[in-house]
Amino acid sequence: MRTCNRCLLGALVVVCLFGWLTAARAATAERPNVLVILTDDQGWGDLSIHGNTNLETPNIDSLAHDGALFERFFVCPVCSPTRAEFLTGRYHPRGGVHGVSTGAERLNTDEKTIAEAFKAAGYATGAFGKWHNGTQFPYHPNARGFDQYYGFTSGHWGHYFDTMMDHNGEIVTGKGFIIDDLTDHALDFIEQNRERPFFCYVPYNTPHSPFHVPDRFYDRFPESRIKLRSRDAEMEELDKTRCALAMVENIDWNVGRLLARLNELNLAENTIVVYFSDNGPNTWRFNGGMKGRKGSTDEGGVRVPCLVRWPGHIKPGTVVPQIAAAIDLLPTLTDMAGIAPVGSKPLDGQSLRPLLTGASDSWPDRMIFSHWNKRVSVRTQQYRLDMKGALYDMVADPRQDRDISGEKPEITASLRNAVAAWQAEVLPSIAEDDRPFPIGFDKHLTILPARDGVPGGKVQRSGKAPNCSYFTNWTSTEDRITWDVEVLQAADYEVSVYYTCPAADVGSTYELSVGDTSIRGRVSDAHDPPLRGAEADRADRGGESYVKDFRPLAAGTMRLPRGRAMLTLRALEVPGSQVMDVRCVVLKKLP
Repeated sequence: MRTCNRCLLGALVVVCLFGWLTAARAATAERPNVLVILTDDQGWGDLSIHGNTNLETPNIDSLAHDGALFERFFVCPVCSPTRAEFLTGRYHPRGGVHGVSTGAERLNTDEKTIAEAFKAAGYATGAFGKWHNGTQFPYHPNARGFDQYYGFTSGHWGHYFDTMMDHNGEIVTGKGFIIDDLTDHALDFIEQNRERPFFCYVPYNTPHSPFHVPDRFYDRFPESRIKLRSRDAEMEELDKTRCALAMVENIDWNVGRLLARLNELNLAENTIVVYFSDNGPNTWRFNGGMKGRKGSTDEGGVRVPCLVRWPGHIKPGTVVPQIAAAIDLLPTLTDMAGIAPVGSKPLDGQSLRPLLTGASDSWPDRMIFSHWNKRVSVRTQQYRLDMKGALYDMVADPRQDRDISGEKPEITASLRNAVAAWQAEVLPSIAEDDRPFPIGFDKHLTILPARDGVPGGKVQRSGKAPNCSYFTNWTSTEDRITWDVEVLQAADYEVSVYYTCPAADVGSTYELSVGDTSIRGRVSDAHDPPLRGAEADRADRGGESYVKDFRPLAAGTMRLPRGRAMLTLRALEVPGSQVMDVRCVVLKKLP
């Protein structure tokens, strides 16, 4: 009898457990997938749905036809702050992001991301593209909630064809044009996770410079096609406009590939698709007559496209006139997916679901702040107070041509007070940045790019913009290259230097030290590949560095104690004209 009771009890447990698992799977399966596409340096005016007849963007436009278009959606004036605000739902200074390179772009590790929220809810999470919120673990996307990552973690990249990429913390070589390559990996991720809910983040890195795009897109843009011009027409460089618009049409083609795959897999009806950009246009070109471009806190620098599609929930052709911002996307997407944000820090954004689904009859006015390099402006539904304290009626004067602060003293005073209060609350978070670059967080490689190092003596960067630069002109025993680091785990580390060196200069000896620990090596093999990038340039790349195919030079194994120190590269002997060019130092923690 007891045996029968035990069998019955066991059977009931199995049935209950099976029922619970089935219910859990069903609840998870009912949750919508999420696909977020973020473009880089694409202005509000770079879409045909916004009236730009210079180009055609039918696939991107379809998101508005089949879903919603935000008329006034705001982000930051530059790249990494916008990404941080999307990831956290909080204004970027709160998370320590105050620059675009040399470590200032890193998102503090105590901030919780949208990916962590979806991962905690059982979603597969993947990011494919430009990260720009930290390179070393635990800043790396694989440590911020993303199961899969393929792309580059820097802010600028010097070459867009068959380029160096990061795949889950490992250095690999991409295949073909970078946007097509990123899309291929996103498509694979979607297909691999078609049986479970997924959160797929695709942060493209165009139309950011350098101005590279495949011929079949560029050839569609003869100069005669550019009819609409910038409000500052004398500032427009048509060669850059042509390439930027060709790059956007390439993005549109890839967006079409993503949407088609959702249809093929019967996922479109249960997938929320969001499309937006990270700041205003990177060149002077058509942007609806707005004042400012990338880097500006005026309307043209921070107003961007935002389109959202969710079949069956968002009515096709919905237009949202209320102001909204990147800080709103985390609370909006978690709300629509029926999951909770993670972490205890208060959000600055709010859920836009009522506006998207028509569930709100009224929407209170609000203030959205835009900040870059201590310049702050604030936007309400009707007004913008610019960084100098001038007031503009954005309904009557969308070009910001006439300062009405003298005519509206009460509104001006109120907004100036709001800016002062916001600055006092938010900006002290970035007053001092004393974060070293971490080594040995986990099993992944630690990559210390030239971007994060400091040249000493006669050593120079290969380009004005640090992000994709390498160190060159290392000619003397007096020269130094240093990184401010913190070893998180005491262990043995295998060290390599990604280098190039012509045959005539082989033979230099060098020392790599971390605090009091050092190893010595010799540049014994020539590796002198050509510079890449110029052959693909469609226009002047400005301060962007050209690139080379760097090769790892094994430096040896070091036993590193835990703690903060200076990692230093110096030469002991230089028989030729130089030691070597250096792209990065890579450390692998050994078991």
